[in-house]
Amino acid sequence: MDRAQEEMQFLGLFGIYKESFKLIFKLRKILSQITLTLILPLSFIFLAQEDVSEILNDKISFNEFVLSDTKKGTPQYHKLSDVVSSEWAAYILVKIFYFAFVLAFSLLSTSAVVYTIACVYTSREITFRKIMSVVPRVWKRLIITFLCAFFAFCAYIVVFGFTLCMWGKSGRAARADSKFGVAVFVIVVILYALGFVYMAVIWQLASVVSVLEDLHGFKAMIKSRKLIQGKLFAGIAIFVKLIVFLVITNFGFKVFVMYRVWGRMEGLQVVGFGVIFLLLLLNGILFGLVVQTVIYFVCKSYHHQIIDKSALSDHLEVICLGDYVPLKANKDVQLEEYHV
Repeated sequence: MDRAQEEMQFLGLFGIYKESFKLIFKLRKILSQITLTLILPLSFIFLAQEDVSEILNDKISFNEFVLSDTKKGTPQYHKLSDVVSSEWAAYILVKIFYFAFVLAFSLLSTSAVVYTIACVYTSREITFRKIMSVVPRVWKRLIITFLCAFFAFCAYIVVFGFTLCMWGKSGRAARADSKFGVAVFVIVVILYALGFVYMAVIWQLASVVSVLEDLHGFKAMIKSRKLIQGKLFAGIAIFVKLIVFLVITNFGFKVFVMYRVWGRMEGLQVVGFGVIFLLLLLNGILFGLVVQTVIYFVCKSYHHQIIDKSALSDHLEVICLGDYVPLKANKDVQLEEYHV
């Protein structure tokens, strides 16, 4: 990176963006290769499944409507019932394939980008072939962190749902016309959303920790929670902006490509809009991954945890060799902390 690590602690939201743009421009060749290999398929399947799911959903809705008006026990009813069952099976398979594909390529993309930025930080020679050989090894650590984050999110949602149920059962009639009750409900939902975003930010940073340190799973998430303190506002702002960007891109794809609501568009126009939104999506994902890595180094600097470049370089070499044996017996593989 162009900045000294001690200076990175002073980077705010726009400083992080600026540093990320510099890195993308500096590494445009190798990041373009990563984008075409990993992020492009991820973006394509993300948009394509929207169209496929919409088509299957329309067919299921139509056949279920016809089935509801068909007399039970007739051959036509049994035939339609079999068709609906087959369409539901196809819909579920599409969703399973989609989530598996997105999970695999998102984790592979994360490991590739994080490893690339770390190699640049340590001035290591890096090639696309080396990155692709390292990615599958780092991916194993990332999947453990993802599963731990997934269970944490599930537990959080269950607790929130249980709380809402208990709140709804106690004095529901008294709160039916109560403005106070509505206000409390809105506040609870807002707090839930903030907690969800906070957990998502921790998970994103934990993914970087899983690549650059000898930690994964819940340990990586605990380390991430400690690191994000002091830079939480920037982390949340970046995450929310990224989500808003993805939602707008997805909405635009539906409007201009799937539903074609903007006038009578020809086939080439639809394809053109599809390419535009695909490019927007893959560039947004790439930028998000780079920013995610930059935040890690910013948080390290903020907490005065100086990263020993030689030790980090050795750690990256160990990753490349396919082994995660700790490089130092009594210390973090890459950190030397000082206090100001």
